[in-house]
Amino acid sequence: MSYRKLKADKIFDGFQFIENAVLVTTMDGAIEDVVLKDNAGEGIEIFEGILSPGFINCHCHLELSHMRGLIPEKTGLVDFVFKVVTERHHSEEEIFQAIEKAEDEMLQNGIVAVGDICNNNLTISQKKKQRLHYYNFIEASGWLPAVSQMRFERAKNLFDEFSVLNVPCSMVPHAPYSVSENLWEKIQPYYENKTVSIHNQETAFEDEFFLKGSGDFLRMYELMKIDNTRHQPTRKSSLQSYFDRLAKAKNSILVHNTFTKQEDIDYIKLQTSPDSYQDELQTFFCLCANANKYIEDVLPPIELLRKNNCSIVLGTDSLASNWSLNILDEIKTIRKNFPSISLEEILQWATSNGAKALQMNQQLGSFERKKKPGAVLINEEGLSAKRVM
Repeated sequence: MSYRKLKADKIFDGFQFIENAVLVTTMDGAIEDVVLKDNAGEGIEIFEGILSPGFINCHCHLELSHMRGLIPEKTGLVDFVFKVVTERHHSEEEIFQAIEKAEDEMLQNGIVAVGDICNNNLTISQKKKQRLHYYNFIEASGWLPAVSQMRFERAKNLFDEFSVLNVPCSMVPHAPYSVSENLWEKIQPYYENKTVSIHNQETAFEDEFFLKGSGDFLRMYELMKIDNTRHQPTRKSSLQSYFDRLAKAKNSILVHNTFTKQEDIDYIKLQTSPDSYQDELQTFFCLCANANKYIEDVLPPIELLRKNNCSIVLGTDSLASNWSLNILDEIKTIRKNFPSISLEEILQWATSNGAKALQMNQQLGSFERKKKPGAVLINEEGLSAKRVM
């Protein structure tokens, strides 16, 4: 059997840096071994930089790629959501072209797998090409109980459409402020043993809405002509108001977490302790730093998450809320604002952690025997990347 032997200044294997090592793969990209250079023999390809497994983008809205640059920066979440809902409708030809171009961008930037939010079927034709691994999150939303059956049926039909792609797929809630009690009950059976994604505490108004029933979300419901008079504050944070509803999932990906607090993390630890009914659920905190900067010009409490040993993963969000679909751009922003965090740690968020969150760690995320995680060469100084496998 023929092999490729790749050596860079450093190899990041998905967990740690290894120096003076050679990555050995089969010609079709399956990992054979990581060995010391002295044991690698001849025919070694030499590269400058860091050799890493391909990146995992745990949160994306590929279907919104045609909205690149259409929404001004720093509008705040309420006005951003309203503009997405009211301005997302373009010609299918334009949307298809933007989706293909966005997928090209992710491929070029070293992304090998994507957790993608789906509210329509417009990404299916591109995903059939199987250029990237996808976990499709079929999003359900509907704040009014009266529309819960209709919204569930729409999500279920979409779930069935995506299921024919024979790739991982689950039905998920959009956000705690957009899913009624009735709708929660209908979708819960569809994420048993699967990974579930939910937008979490992206704005300070989210907690205010659940704690007090006040804040800018009231304006959002008015803008969308949604009757919110039935809502009764839970007097708990947003996360603590919904988290127990994720009990049947295997993994939960909480996205954004911009205003997550210590008491929320304590609550998750209590709910997922060995003695709890959710002890099988593993929670991942997905950071979309550039989207947070784009929408509200804030960053999530990354040091708080690290202090609590939370499992962190990375996402890009959409081109409606970001300047690029590039995990390294997310890493640049994190390192600029949190310079004490090592690149080694952040790369683990971008590779092995992400693969585990999307239940793709049997194939992706690390340089371990028989996996096919792809290989990306990172220029450490400028944090740029190119695919080498």
